[in-house]
Amino acid sequence: MSFLTGLKCLRCGAEYPARRMIGGCPECRAGGKPSNVVCTYDYEQIKGAFNKKTPADRPLTMWRYREFMAPEQDNIVTLSEGMTPLVKCEALGRELGLSNLYVKDESRNPTWSFKDRLASASVSMAVKFGAKVMTASSSGNHGAATAAYAAKAGLDAVIFTHEDFPITMRVFMEAYGAKVVAAPTLRDRKKLQRLGEEHFGWYSNGDTMQPSAGYDPYGVDGYKSIGFEICEQLGWRAPDKMVVPVGGGGSFFGSWKGFQEFYELGLIDSVPEMVAAEVFGPLKNALEKDLDYVEEVPAGPTVAFSTGTNNSTYQALRAILDSGGMAETAPDKETMEMQLKLASTEGIYGEASGVLPLAVIKKLRQTGQIDEDEVVVALMTSGGLKDPATTQRYLPDIPLVEPNLDALRKGLAEAYGYLLPEK
Repeated sequence: MSFLTGLKCLRCGAEYPARRMIGGCPECRAGGKPSNVVCTYDYEQIKGAFNKKTPADRPLTMWRYREFMAPEQDNIVTLSEGMTPLVKCEALGRELGLSNLYVKDESRNPTWSFKDRLASASVSMAVKFGAKVMTASSSGNHGAATAAYAAKAGLDAVIFTHEDFPITMRVFMEAYGAKVVAAPTLRDRKKLQRLGEEHFGWYSNGDTMQPSAGYDPYGVDGYKSIGFEICEQLGWRAPDKMVVPVGGGGSFFGSWKGFQEFYELGLIDSVPEMVAAEVFGPLKNALEKDLDYVEEVPAGPTVAFSTGTNNSTYQALRAILDSGGMAETAPDKETMEMQLKLASTEGIYGEASGVLPLAVIKKLRQTGQIDEDEVVVALMTSGGLKDPATTQRYLPDIPLVEPNLDALRKGLAEAYGYLLPEK
């Protein structure tokens, strides 16, 4: 059974029944400060139904924590997402001066990204509400995940994007049967998505309003499982710091909500400081100005395009404030250096946005904002093969060598600085 009781505005506390609700709280939006709504549950009943031993005999998916999520069990649409590895990065940790550095590797999900958690939970509720078509605006992971889970549920999917996005992602989305439509601008794609909602009843798992309040609240609760899993994988404790790449902040807030719920039910003894890893810093700007909302900041092209937003959401800001956390930025050069460093030291090839947290961790360690012995978890959102062309720009050309030792010695030295021993 589901323990869902309704929806509640994160900012003003207004309560709503459990229904389709994209765009956040209408009261707060009318007041000029958009805020998402969050799912509310009967936690007394959850406490009686779930304890530390409960997941032991359940499948290794995010639905091992199903009491904390909205769908009825009969409506769950799953591709076995979740329970991704929490990898201790000892070599990289030594380089950064950290003895307990971990990467939560979301590239191990069915469509190779963290968005599978959102899509599974959101599509499951779309089925419950009787929707026939899923829709989203995306240049990558979000669209692919939405298309895959719509296909699993037997629903159509219409994904709106723009012309400048990796060919890998276009093929990925269309392979799952999605109807992919490009729009001239990012705002235009959301306008088209909203037309689908309003005229045809399509189910959106992402906000189409500007500024955004956040993703489908039922989908965001799928991200709670990131926090749940990390606690279980660390032996039923939370990390000291949780560092997440943030654009709209759905996974950032969702993870925080998961840590909060486990703490409030007595399943863990503490919660982490939430650290937002950004490219252009709208959350950092809001914190520095002591704002209770997030305003737009200047932005431009970036290798970490899925987090390269000029704005974020109130729910992301709340996760920082409520956890005593922080926000920090890192430039493209440092992000790409970290992408190659993670791959060459730990054997994990992450997308640019996914390794942004590690670039931020390096910066925070150097400035003394992370202590050597703290348990630090970086959320790596997806794999690097989603956008290999970007990585290629930071790699040397492959040498073409004749089949003899002298040519091999010269080629390796010139391309990689790798010196073969003399005869």
